[in-house]
Amino acid sequence: MGAYILRRLLLIIPTLIGIMVINFALIQFVPGGPIEQILANLEGQGDAFETIAGGGDAGANESIGGDDRYQGSRGLPPEFIAELEKQFGFDKPPLERFLNMMWDYMRFDFGESYFRSVSVIDLVIEKMPVSITLGLWSTLIAYMISIPLGIRKAVKDGSRFDTWTSGAIIIAYAIPGFLFAILLLVVFAGGSYWKIFPLRGLTSNNFDDLTMIGKVGDYLWHITLPVFASTIASFATLTLLTKNSFLDEIKKQYVITARAKGLTENAVLYGHVFRNAMLIVIASFPALFVGVFFGGSLIIETLFSLDGLGRLGFEAVVVRDYPVMFGTLYAFGLLALIVGILSDMMYVFIDPRIDFEGRGS
Repeated sequence: MGAYILRRLLLIIPTLIGIMVINFALIQFVPGGPIEQILANLEGQGDAFETIAGGGDAGANESIGGDDRYQGSRGLPPEFIAELEKQFGFDKPPLERFLNMMWDYMRFDFGESYFRSVSVIDLVIEKMPVSITLGLWSTLIAYMISIPLGIRKAVKDGSRFDTWTSGAIIIAYAIPGFLFAILLLVVFAGGSYWKIFPLRGLTSNNFDDLTMIGKVGDYLWHITLPVFASTIASFATLTLLTKNSFLDEIKKQYVITARAKGLTENAVLYGHVFRNAMLIVIASFPALFVGVFFGGSLIIETLFSLDGLGRLGFEAVVVRDYPVMFGTLYAFGLLALIVGILSDMMYVFIDPRIDFEGRGS
C-alpha cells in the first residue's frame, strides 16, 4: 500500500501541472483581460466585454493590435499602459509568467487579487464559512438520509414503499437546485406564504450579542433553506446509487450461503453485504465532497445572498482576476487529488482484501 500511495503522490505533480497548463493556455485566447477592464473603466466605457462586443461603435470593431493594443487605451498615454503591464506582469512573455506563477504556487504563494488588494489566501478564508456550511451540512445530510433509505429500498425492492420513494426521488432529481431554492424562498421566507426563515446571510445582525445557544440556533435558522436547496440533487443520486449497489450484492452467492447457514437478515445485510456494497458509495465521496464543499453553488449563494466561493470564482472570471482564478484552481485541484488518494485508503480500510499493490504490479 505504501508504494501505491507514493506513486499516486508522485502522479499529483504532472496532473496538477497539466491542469494549470491547459487553463493558462486557454485564458490567453480569451479577450477582455484585467488591463482591458481597467482601461475601459478609466475611459468610461463600462465593462471591457461590452467594448469588445459592441457593434454600434466603429472604434469597438477595430482589431486589437499595433500601437493601440487595448480597446480602452484611446486617449491614455502609452507610458501609463506600459506601467500597468509591468504592474500586472504582462510585460513578460506567457511562458515566463507561467513558470513564475507555478514557482510561487509550489511555495503556496498565491499573490494578491488584482482588484481587491487582498491576498488570495485571505480572500478564500473570508469566503470559506459559506462553503463550509453548504458543503459540510449538505454532504452530511445527504449521507445520513440516502444510505438508510437506499438500503431500505434495496431490501423492499419492488414493494409499494420502493415505488413511491423512487417516484419522489426522481422528482427531486429532476428539479433544478435553483428552482427548488426559489420555491423554498416563496413558501417559507416571506415570498407569498410563511415567513419562517430569513432571506439572506449566515447570521443575524445581532449575532455577537446572542448567547452561545442563541448563536447556534441563529446559525441553524439561517442555513436551513440554502442547505436543503443544495442537498436535493446529491440526495437523489446517492440514494439510487446505494440501492443499486446493495441489490447487486444481495443477489451474489455468498449472501445465499450466509442465509443458508441460518444467519438473521440483519446479520447478513450488515455483517456481509454492507461492507461490499458501500465500496461504490465511498468511491463517489470525493467527487461529492469536493464538488459541493469547494465548488460552491453560484445560484444558491446569489438567491440567499451568501458570499461564498461560488460567487468569488464567478466574479474572478468576469473581471479576469487571474490570481484568484489560478490560485483557487491550483489549491482546490491539489486538494481534490489528495482526497482521491484518501478515498482509496478508505477502500482498504473497509475491505482489507483490496490490494492496490497487486493491481499496480
